[in-house]
Amino acid sequence: MTTVELDYSSDGIVQLMQTPPEQRSLAWLKNALQQAIMLELATLPPYLCGYWSVIQDTDSGKAAATAIRAIIFDEMSHLGHVCNMLTTIGGSPRLADESVLAPYPCPLPGGVRPKIYPELEVYLSGLTKDSAEMYSQIEAPEEPLAQFADEETYTSIGAFYTAIQEAFRVHQGEIKGTRQVIRSMGHHGEGNSLFAIASLADAEKAIEIIKEQGEGTDKTPDNPFPGYEGELSHYYVFREIFRGRKLKKVQETPPMWDFQGDPIPMPNAHPMGKVPKGGWANNPDTVPDATARAELDKGNMAFSKMLHSLEETWQQDKPEDADRHMGEAVGHMFALKDPAIKLMAMALPKDPQHRYGPEFRFVATP
Repeated sequence: MTTVELDYSSDGIVQLMQTPPEQRSLAWLKNALQQAIMLELATLPPYLCGYWSVIQDTDSGKAAATAIRAIIFDEMSHLGHVCNMLTTIGGSPRLADESVLAPYPCPLPGGVRPKIYPELEVYLSGLTKDSAEMYSQIEAPEEPLAQFADEETYTSIGAFYTAIQEAFRVHQGEIKGTRQVIRSMGHHGEGNSLFAIASLADAEKAIEIIKEQGEGTDKTPDNPFPGYEGELSHYYVFREIFRGRKLKKVQETPPMWDFQGDPIPMPNAHPMGKVPKGGWANNPDTVPDATARAELDKGNMAFSKMLHSLEETWQQDKPEDADRHMGEAVGHMFALKDPAIKLMAMALPKDPQHRYGPEFRFVATP
């Protein structure tokens, strides 16, 4: 099998998907799961920026914040499920490494959708109509149940996870149940608790959760593993915000949905600008002053410490040691919020209509 480069900017996922199924070895599966880790990590910073930017002064603001927060916790659980899948077959997740992290703005990792959706750019900004569109493109299924003529279908992240599932079926004898992290998080949603991947059924359950929370099923846009009543899968949540209308079932047989429900006003949000390539200091128009730089450094340090702690979590043989590192990671995650909120109150020096925000840059030795 072609060696897949462990680099965010490589076309690793394209190479993996082009490998014939009969050649998808155990090494292929380990490579694929590491690429999946990179995918899950890439979504968190954009969603966090959108969530922190929302001003919860209206019903639409509160609803948007609740929905995006639920999605963020789902994505964190997805990352945990993938890490468990990798360690159960003898792999070791790489998270605290600049080469596997998104250099925003950028495409999705591994060359995902380079031809059919070349315009997809993942970036950091506040919640806007454009960023809601970007979020929904990330989560889009192969065949959306509610689709307009101007929207294309394309190979989705779900198709990549299907390939991983098929490889697990071939290599199910390699599932050893080693270095598994078990954590109760059911209060965030039915599929959010981390469980041990000790069998093929466990791996398939984890993949089902990841796919269906993001894309829905081929029969319903609902999240089959909800955290609150009526929760839709991620794609349809973001599509509602973008379309400005609730998703509504418009036909029973065959079932069809469309964005013809009640209006959804775009919530008020702090006008965080788009973080330039390489961070705010890399653009002469957005160089931060000492106050903004201090908050950026706090956020970058918390992000880096979180990644180090997560990587350590899945290197532990003893559950109690894994729990300790996971607890540290959660603490660092919550430490991201304060500097982010402060930055969103600081105007850009040459564009006072927009604000700073976190840049999620990795610090190699926190």
